[in-house]
Amino acid sequence: MSDVQPLPDLAAKRILLVISGGIAAYKSLELIRLLRKSGAAVRAVLTKAGAEFVTPLSVGALTEDKVYSELWSLTDEAEMGHIRLSREADLIVIAPASADLLAKLANGLADDLASTMLLAADKPVLAAPAMNVRMWEHPATVANLATLEGRGVTTVGPNPGPMACGEFGLGRMAEPAEILAAIADHFAGAKPLAGRRILVTSGPTQEAIDPVRFISNRSSGKQGHAIAAACARLGAETILVSGPTQEPAPPGVKLVSIESADEMLAACQAALPVDAAVCAAAVSDWRPADPATQKIKKTAGAAAPDIHLVQTPDILATLSKAGPGRPHLVIGFALETESLIENAKAKLKSKGCDWIVANAATQDSTVFGSSYNTITLVTSVGTELWPRASKQEVGERLAAAIAENLAASGKHQIGLAQSA
Repeated sequence: MSDVQPLPDLAAKRILLVISGGIAAYKSLELIRLLRKSGAAVRAVLTKAGAEFVTPLSVGALTEDKVYSELWSLTDEAEMGHIRLSREADLIVIAPASADLLAKLANGLADDLASTMLLAADKPVLAAPAMNVRMWEHPATVANLATLEGRGVTTVGPNPGPMACGEFGLGRMAEPAEILAAIADHFAGAKPLAGRRILVTSGPTQEAIDPVRFISNRSSGKQGHAIAAACARLGAETILVSGPTQEPAPPGVKLVSIESADEMLAACQAALPVDAAVCAAAVSDWRPADPATQKIKKTAGAAAPDIHLVQTPDILATLSKAGPGRPHLVIGFALETESLIENAKAKLKSKGCDWIVANAATQDSTVFGSSYNTITLVTSVGTELWPRASKQEVGERLAAAIAENLAASGKHQIGLAQSA
């Protein structure tokens, strides 16, 4: 397996980035950095409201180009700048895309450089909306988005979460890595996972002690969801079987929500046949043998209840079992507190899977709930340490490796199973 770059190749691509107003404008600086690191040339249009959050100096330092903001610039408009800017771009990206700018674009208003340039543009537009949840849900914004979608404007995000205003909901701008992936997806030719069916498990499972208590593992679901999203972007029909998590369902992914390990196994078996299975979920190893039907009450001076535990089903080993319905590629995860590589190799052998994605959980580790991960890919031919990267980047890299492996095999498990 050859080394797969964690960032897309956007060499020679010209991106015109429009930065409108909103606290999310600070993320545009990281997006510029990722785009430049991917080889793209970036030119920026900064609105008056956007300049309240990021400065032309910081934007220009990262783009290494002039920052455009004035419609009435004698120098720029002598060269018809609002026309030239879009003509010299391959893709226009609005990040953040405020409710105000989206409304202008939907209704054909042109009272500043950004809106005038967008009205005169002849290039595709990708918008990353960012606004208060009430603004996002307002009928005017809903109608504007529907209008823009009908005109071919594509969007990435927004995501749910806490906002600077103190409210919680849908409206946070997509993370820079997500926007970068959407940009790469725009320029992608053939989808390397088109025609493939991929199963991904994510999040924790919860094993009931009584109606209000359960046994579980620490897992945010960020990594599993990122892998599912990356597979979908590469064209795969992606089934995401997930335990309880705050992560939103990625676009283009079929989400199957479960709670227990038994439910997860049943959902995975129902999803078969698949070309590849990625078992990223943190499945609880044990469950109470006889969960109480009523809440177990704590009585002063009474002994703690005796809870007899039994093993949960081994989902990874079950999917790895040899047979006509086995996925061509089965990938497990190993989160270890010690002897990472040794334990990962032992798990690879005992479970019968093809790859193990190993990462460490130490006292100073931030793997739980973090947006970053450092993993080692363990296969039968050796180990490959990947540099610390965002979980989105890890997902992109793993999805690309899956596509490469399936292409090399030349097999389509779904077709084989259906024709058997």
